[in-house]
Amino acid sequence: MISKKGINRDHAKKKNRPQVENEVIANHREDLLIPAMAAHNTFYRQLNLRDIILTLPLMMAAILSLLWRDVAGLTELTRLLNREGFLWCQPQEISQQALSLRFLTFPAILLEKVFKELLPHFRRKWLTRKSIPLPDIVQFALKNFDDIWIADGSTLEALFRKLESLSDVPIGQLAGIMGVIIDLVTHLAEKIWLGENPKQADTNWE
Repeated sequence: MISKKGINRDHAKKKNRPQVENEVIANHREDLLIPAMAAHNTFYRQLNLRDIILTLPLMMAAILSLLWRDVAGLTELTRLLNREGFLWCQPQEISQQALSLRFLTFPAILLEKVFKELLPHFRRKWLTRKSIPLPDIVQFALKNFDDIWIADGSTLEALFRKLESLSDVPIGQLAGIMGVIIDLVTHLAEKIWLGENPKQADTNWE
């Protein structure tokens, strides 16, 4: 009997292509994110990020579009930006090389700060959701503990479809390790870590 070779779904070629943006959801994301990004304009300038085109709002819109609309790759994302734009970004001529370099150099701490800016809003929103009862075991645990947290770690894989700008990166190199603590009740992140050493044990974050 011939055994089939296992398929790594992370490496499988995507067949999905960007779909028409849901206007209601897009407007809701815009209402949430634009004030959160504006709150960090000063920090953005302190990092000497003077690019007048590939700004924090554009990069945030690009990342959200990659994830939400399941864009197949940077080539498709560049075409999307040039032809129709996405979220709050109007169509504009930007080369794939420029967008690629911006992704490689854009400070992750900016995205982290925007995420943390939104967490209090998400918590307030969760408190209004009275229609979703907590499981009995969670209700019982909350009688004895103020918080119930879930901790987990994951090893991050390096980009496997190399760009020319990443040609010097060894094949099979791992990108590091991520750790996260999530509130079991609200399902919101309490703490996120990122380490460069992929062999680091999760217990180092204790």
